[in-house]
Amino acid sequence: MRLLPALVFGMLMLPLAAYANDPDSYAQPDQVRVTHLDLDLTIDFPHKQLDGLATLKLDWMNPKAQSLVLDTRDLKIARVEALAADGKATPLSYALAPRDKQLGSKLTIVTPKHPAQVRIVYTTSPEASGLQWLTPAQTSDRKLPFMFSQSESIHARSWVPLQDSPAIRFTYHAHVRAPTDVRVVMSAINDAKHPLNGDFSFDQPHPIPSYLLALGAGDIAVKETGPRSAVYAEPSVVAKAAHEFEDTEKLIAATEQLYGPYAWDRYDILVLPPSFPFGGMENPNMTFATPTVLVGDKSLVSLVSHELAHSWSGNLVTSAAWRDIWLNEGFTTYVQGRITEAVYGRALADEEALLSAHALQKSIGAMPANAQKLAPDPRGIGADDALSDVAYDKGSWLLRTLEQRFGRDNFDAYLKGYFRHFAFQSITTEQMLGYMKPNLIEKYPGKMDMEEVKAWVYGQGIPKNAPLPDSPRFNAIDRERTDFLAGKLAADKLDAKSWNTQEWMYFLDRLPDVAPLDKLQQLDAAWHLTGTPNAEIGMRWYSHAIAAGDKAAWPAAAEHMVRIGRLYLTTPLYKAFVKTPEGLAYAEQVYAKARPGYHPMTQQAVEGILAKAKAAKH
Repeated sequence: MRLLPALVFGMLMLPLAAYANDPDSYAQPDQVRVTHLDLDLTIDFPHKQLDGLATLKLDWMNPKAQSLVLDTRDLKIARVEALAADGKATPLSYALAPRDKQLGSKLTIVTPKHPAQVRIVYTTSPEASGLQWLTPAQTSDRKLPFMFSQSESIHARSWVPLQDSPAIRFTYHAHVRAPTDVRVVMSAINDAKHPLNGDFSFDQPHPIPSYLLALGAGDIAVKETGPRSAVYAEPSVVAKAAHEFEDTEKLIAATEQLYGPYAWDRYDILVLPPSFPFGGMENPNMTFATPTVLVGDKSLVSLVSHELAHSWSGNLVTSAAWRDIWLNEGFTTYVQGRITEAVYGRALADEEALLSAHALQKSIGAMPANAQKLAPDPRGIGADDALSDVAYDKGSWLLRTLEQRFGRDNFDAYLKGYFRHFAFQSITTEQMLGYMKPNLIEKYPGKMDMEEVKAWVYGQGIPKNAPLPDSPRFNAIDRERTDFLAGKLAADKLDAKSWNTQEWMYFLDRLPDVAPLDKLQQLDAAWHLTGTPNAEIGMRWYSHAIAAGDKAAWPAAAEHMVRIGRLYLTTPLYKAFVKTPEGLAYAEQVYAKARPGYHPMTQQAVEGILAKAKAAKH
């Protein structure tokens, strides 16, 4: 990608040519744009594939354009056709380029007559990077197979041929066939009462980018949580999930009060099997969520606050390229905190903000210089790599700074106007700054200047004057941790009976990277951390135990790694194990057992950790 045009304050829309060279897409939206997708799919569980027919409605931008260029990855193309207004199909010539490891294969369709619609008949690969196929044994209820998609960042191209760039938004209609005992859901309005007849139809009337295209199918039950919300999950999980997420309607109402009406009609949640690689995915109308947040006490429902917040920041106003993904994730993490505060109180919101800020402070210095920037230099960061703690936590920290400088009421009014102004658009960092200058910086002079804002956006690290909230409970935990490590306070005398999940996370996060083994053994004897059902605590605990050489914790750590496919909760344990030869060998054994249940993204990440460790040995 070439450098984006120089910032012109007050310019609210950039020409589409500004997005034409998205380095993560072969698409050429300055030539032609996809505006609507008609998708016809058959889910083939035995062969782990989708048989697809994708009809793309096109808006030709350049009258001299000779071709339609699409993104694909590992798709088998059967034929490509132009569709006339009367439905008559005419074959089109096409070429599928050799596979690029990162971007997949460019599909070039020869279209000198500029058809209004192009239809592609294709089949996905069993190894599609954006799909996971689970056998009944890999699900919670062990009765039916399960499949789900994960299109972010550039994995939609592995199950639909399209312009796979966040700059390009389209509406869609889908018709999906599946076995008659399977429920199918998508990132559209879902009918909780739809019969399990093997025939499902979906409409998404709002224009969305390709990474928000989502599909799931399996033994899925439904339980309503409010007039416009429901939980979808396997039958054995659905009641527990509905209880955990029973405040969903409160969360929606709280966000509407802050930032304006919810634009998507319904907000449902699909709780996936444990192999889902992320905490949640903000697919419109239906968040896909990890079961690791189902701990029984609602202590991790900030995940719902986060994915719901995306209905404003990300789904409504979208980053135009992965380089700008902080516009999605940083804004969403800030809004998440405001939702959590409104529903569960300021103390919890502050604790979560401190946890993320401290983690970023610890990690950012080891990152490459370009990766430390909210808006990195072009081509420096790949699409998947852009989804880092910098985008989430440095981005939200900037917004908390703006709130503090301009006052909450003024900043809320600004943010509400921002969402309204750019609704259903994909924008760049420069467009966001261009809107901010007259509508915040100049509207309230003397609070913060644009140079300081741009230092946050384009600079490395975290500004020294970045504000942090205060947490009296965290301060007390700091004192107890210090006394415990100094031998002044026994493990069983820690005031931990009242600690919530976040407070345990904070206590463990601030232990030394390699804590004394005897201290960890005392903690475990007092608080029974080995075997914890809470995955957030478990990830931290096992990482410390492995680093300290506590082999007694290895079997429980292995069980955690096999059971959970969420990247954030699993890869730290592999990283801890591979630091010693014996640990590396053990990690390879665990991975051999865990691999069949991992998502392709998790497999790739773990295999990278193991390969790097083995290379370092030689």
